[in-house]
Amino acid sequence: MAKDKTPKNAAKTQMHKTMNPISENIRGAMVDLLQAHLGTAIDITYQTKQAHWNVKGMNFIAVHELFDDLHDLTEGYVDDIAERLTAIGGQAHGTVQASVQNSLLEAYPLDLVKSEDHLRRLTESYAKWSAAVEKGIEEASEAGDPLTEDLLTGIGRGLDKSIYFMESHFQG
Repeated sequence: MAKDKTPKNAAKTQMHKTMNPISENIRGAMVDLLQAHLGTAIDITYQTKQAHWNVKGMNFIAVHELFDDLHDLTEGYVDDIAERLTAIGGQAHGTVQASVQNSLLEAYPLDLVKSEDHLRRLTESYAKWSAAVEKGIEEASEAGDPLTEDLLTGIGRGLDKSIYFMESHFQG
């Protein structure tokens, strides 16, 4: 019989009945992990849209379009995370209010205008989430959930590329 590798600090979560083969304890731990990433994904999606709407400067159109592309990318992460969370028996908490409670990020400043300021601030948010995704990959691996591990690995790859695209504007 396989040993249950549920993370020690996993909160108890009400689960829906499912035929998913992962144990209920592991599913509960993964739902808790994914709730934090769902809140963060929603938060970063709208941090990016905030920057898109309000950016100004000499390179306006390039940065405006980059932020729109990043918004679309992160919006895809929202859906992927929510669908994984519900596929393993959880209830996705995807409202704005729930996202604020669950996000791992600091609030985005509402007074930024210059493209470089938006780029630097968004890069910080993406990097913070990327570090949390790395930890989540480890947690999913230790818990024995290769599909959540794979989902987070794909998101991590995308976040790294997004960070590269933003940092390239102020490196060199």
